[in-house]
Amino acid sequence: MFFVVNFSMNKLEHIGIAVANLEASEALFTRLLGVSPYKREEVESEKVITSFFQVGDVKIELLAATQESSTIAKFIEKKGEGLHHLAFEVDNLADALEEKANGGFELIHTQPKPGADGKIIAFLHPKSTNSVLTEMCQTVNK
Repeated sequence: MFFVVNFSMNKLEHIGIAVANLEASEALFTRLLGVSPYKREEVESEKVITSFFQVGDVKIELLAATQESSTIAKFIEKKGEGLHHLAFEVDNLADALEEKANGGFELIHTQPKPGADGKIIAFLHPKSTNSVLTEMCQTVNK
């Protein structure tokens, strides 16, 4: 079986990990990875605080809920701490969303929205990606 692909994701940009206690998890991942986080940022629209580690060409993003109504809080309540999503960098997020929708993928976000680390983001629903929550992101601020 062959697939025609008009649009490609540039690279794995980061791996998102849901955590219950950001400080304890930062200490754990600092010991595990041998590097300290380079940035902590609150994303009010998602009701999370993020902490980023750079490991080679890939980032590890720890996500902790700031409110019980956060999707991260609900995720941890249902599944526990752990892998939350894979994020892929794209050149043009609006075009990527259109292509993925036309390709049969279910979108969680139909329009790009502000994310952490100078990015705009949108997610594909895990129902259409073998149960893997997939984020696409585009750098808007360096």
